[in-house]
Amino acid sequence: MTQTVFAPWDDPNEKPLIRFRGVTKRFGEFTAIDDLTLDIFEREFFALLGPSGCGKTTMMRMLAGFETPTSGTIELSGQDIAAVPPNKRAVNMMFQSYALFPHLSVYENIAFGLRRDKLPKAEIDARVLEMLKLTRLEKFARRKPHQISGGQRQRVALARSLAKAPKLLLLDEPLGALDAKLRQATQFELMDIQEKTGTTFVIVTHDQEEAMTVASRVAVMDEGRVMQVATPEKIYEAPNSVYVADFIGDVNIISGKARPAETGTFQLHWADAHAPFIAASDHAFSDGQACHLAIRPEKVAISSERPAEAENAVQGKVLDIAYLGNLSTYHVELSTGLILKAQTANTRRISRRSFTWEDPVWVSWTATAGVLLGQ
Repeated sequence: MTQTVFAPWDDPNEKPLIRFRGVTKRFGEFTAIDDLTLDIFEREFFALLGPSGCGKTTMMRMLAGFETPTSGTIELSGQDIAAVPPNKRAVNMMFQSYALFPHLSVYENIAFGLRRDKLPKAEIDARVLEMLKLTRLEKFARRKPHQISGGQRQRVALARSLAKAPKLLLLDEPLGALDAKLRQATQFELMDIQEKTGTTFVIVTHDQEEAMTVASRVAVMDEGRVMQVATPEKIYEAPNSVYVADFIGDVNIISGKARPAETGTFQLHWADAHAPFIAASDHAFSDGQACHLAIRPEKVAISSERPAEAENAVQGKVLDIAYLGNLSTYHVELSTGLILKAQTANTRRISRRSFTWEDPVWVSWTATAGVLLGQ
């Protein structure tokens, strides 16, 4: 049985659940969101990723109804939501602090919104039990928030947010308070819950690994603008700018001037008296155009001799070594002063390092290993 790939953004007939159309938000002189146009689809797990102050929380607050756009429109299921108050939107928001009621039990916390909607008791009970099961909290139903762990509190907040079956759930840095190991486990739980409920999740995070793990698509933001929206693989393998390449993961950036070579390849003249590097690209670069080659360290090989077949190879010396358990990253300084990072997998239990500090080495990569960027 072939599994269909979830990619509604590639289907022109799919109607987005959320549409931002030319949305700008100003606070006095400061522009928090600058002419934003963006579609988010039903059942998506969508991540807004960027440094502090890039506008991601403002976008979320506008979706929740706590802020209104200065100009432009936001639609939810085809309806302009500008005039709809927060409590009337099919949107729920889960805050970083979880905002649980300390005096209420886990059960009562989850039931809170349903009681306010005056639902029949049997319906409330059934829904709360469903949420407890979904978040694996049945055993903790009678406990108060202070009697459970941080990870469990996080799940209570999630259960409470999902109890009213919103069309859209907004998560503001939801895992910020958890330690690294728990964070990782909770990321997979979130994905699982999102898939089971079919709710559209929009998560705000500055943690790139988190965004890359959970999201179907990621919007990388900077200063109120969306720089690129794509799947995690595309963002990593085919960034559209140096900013995006640099923001996601580790990367080498080599700047120079392009010169068209054979079809689909370009020479990158990066330093006088050094042979140009060869880079493949589908995009056209004019002769002499300033450009940047972005290459991930894991795509750069390190060796003591110059590899015979290498399309790009340059000599340097080992300046630094970062041992990360499963990987080692070598910082290699070239004669121009440029430092390139090369990564090797530590496949054997105790591998004798082939290279050490100050060793002369060659770094090499293929013509298709990097991405040539104009900006």
